[in-house]
Amino acid sequence: MPLELHWFLPSHGDGRDLAEPTRNGPRPARVTRRPPEIGYLAQVARAADRLGFASVLTPAGLFCEDPWVVASALAAQTERLKFMIALRPGLVSPTLVAQMAATLQRVSGDRLLLNIVAGSDPDEQHRYGDWLDHDARYARAEEFLTVLGGVWSGRPFDFAGEHYRVRGAMLARPPVTVPTVFLGGSSPAAQRAAARHADVYLAWGETPALLGELLARARDLAGEAGRTLRTGSRLHVITRDTAREAWAEAERLLAGVDKARIEAARTRFARTESEGQRRAAALHAGANDRMEVYPNVWAGYSLVRPGAGAALVGSHEEVAERIAEYHAAGVDHLILSGQPHLEEAYWFGEGVLPLLRRDGLLDTRAEQAPALAVRG
Repeated sequence: MPLELHWFLPSHGDGRDLAEPTRNGPRPARVTRRPPEIGYLAQVARAADRLGFASVLTPAGLFCEDPWVVASALAAQTERLKFMIALRPGLVSPTLVAQMAATLQRVSGDRLLLNIVAGSDPDEQHRYGDWLDHDARYARAEEFLTVLGGVWSGRPFDFAGEHYRVRGAMLARPPVTVPTVFLGGSSPAAQRAAARHADVYLAWGETPALLGELLARARDLAGEAGRTLRTGSRLHVITRDTAREAWAEAERLLAGVDKARIEAARTRFARTESEGQRRAAALHAGANDRMEVYPNVWAGYSLVRPGAGAALVGSHEEVAERIAEYHAAGVDHLILSGQPHLEEAYWFGEGVLPLLRRDGLLDTRAEQAPALAVRG
């Protein structure tokens, strides 16, 4: 199966550093943060569209702009690019989401994807009023996707579960094209939910061998359920004309993080309910002096950033080789990001993408398909 590549939309802000300095730390000589203004997000989206990425992951969270509003605005400023909206079950009715998704499919020309996020940070979940524990959130996600699929069928749908109960749920205008559903997580509960309900299972980037084991288990579970499941991952990337330039940038990013920030992140991650976050912490614990855990796989992000913590670092040729290795390990979809997202999209798009196309690894249908949306 060819590889499908996606980029990331920094709707929480962007910059040239891994993290903002702590309040008591030294202030940088120059301002390096970019607010998530729609003009800048449009630049990132248009770059991803022009370069041939299939979609942009559009995150959700307290510090992000609303992904539905952002995707609706940017669909009018792009041609083929799809928007992978992060969605947290439990914060909104599945019937309402089915209606929202159907509308966005019509408005955008079938350019919506859904990324189901059960949630990992208990503090943030509590701020949203969500007090379910880890496994219960995935059980709720399974019910959510059951209702969502039933409503999309176009027929009145009844369901009574522990978390949702609907009677005669339906849409007046169901979508012609049902959005592809991605679901991520490294725990057994996440894998079971993806195997039963998702189209694509996602796990954060690790070494190819460790990641391959996770993806294989999810595919096996889907097979037991009589389903076929595609699999993918999420990585950052730093690619340059030479390996020396790429590693110099990685070292610059790490040098800009003060120790107080690292200690605060370590304390925060210790409270996590996320198996993926625990695996990320274990990954960087085994790194060498420059935080390399595998050839061209750098764990520097995981010192301060929640979520995906591994990055591909190297020359364009090395990064392309490592992506081919991940693809061989079972990665059908790869979601990438970089600091800042606009410049790194071009570094990757002009340096690595041509090599992947040359080697026949990419699914180029997204680059060739015309958009159906009508724009004035």
